[in-house]
Amino acid sequence: MTGTGCFGISRYPSSVSPSITNLEEVKMFKHILLPTDGSPLSEAAMRKGIEFAKAINARVTGFCVIPKLRYFSYDSDIGPEFEKQAVAAVQAEVNKNLLAIETAAKEAGVPCEAVHEKSDQTYDAIIKAAQKWECDLIIMASHGRRGMEGLLIGSETQKVLTHSKIPVLVYR
Repeated sequence: MTGTGCFGISRYPSSVSPSITNLEEVKMFKHILLPTDGSPLSEAAMRKGIEFAKAINARVTGFCVIPKLRYFSYDSDIGPEFEKQAVAAVQAEVNKNLLAIETAAKEAGVPCEAVHEKSDQTYDAIIKAAQKWECDLIIMASHGRRGMEGLLIGSETQKVLTHSKIPVLVYR
């Protein structure tokens, strides 16, 4: 072994693997899905994902899930104006998160698309987006919830890992 490359990937001398002389010959991942929730950890995963995409000459698709807004209350005066404001606030946050991905990708010279979907099942929307956009890798953050918190809140990353047939790289 001659050293360690990007993300700890080993570099072998050509005598070990004479048929592989550069990264262009090995294009395992061509299209990476980068789901984000806008958290600092998710942003760090996005930046590492873009760095990885640049290193392997892949393109990225930034992805956000918009939760379906439902209002349950007893004898409430929540009107349609509140709903419009809530939808606008969520859409503004999604637009901000997707713009961050597009901007970082553009600065790195990585081809990028940004998309969003409405869903109550975040993990399922991520998997379906990866399939729909023909991504061959998902890179996402894990907030590392464990114990009761993980049990009660659940981990979208864990659900993606469990249900996806597409490889998932988790950033922590």
